[in-house]
Amino acid sequence: MQKIVNIVALASGVVSIAVVGSGLFIYVNRDKLVNNVKSQVMEAVSGSLPGLVDTKMPSLPQATGPVMPSPDAGGAFGKFR
Repeated sequence: MQKIVNIVALASGVVSIAVVGSGLFIYVNRDKLVNNVKSQVMEAVSGSLPGLVDTKMPSLPQATGPVMPSPDAGGAFGKFR
């Protein structure tokens, strides 16, 4: 009976060391793991939607749209007053 208890205790210790070791590994390498997952997701999305997802920084527009009407000019907001 003592041998069985010793084997269970040894197995419990090995499992505990494995859990702590894997948690420590993930904690130390979390930035690398997160960046790896992000790059894999971007590759998958870019492959699924070609031309819609640009991996480079988008450039700023050269011009903006028209000016929105002010509430005093009777525009879209003027009819709610």
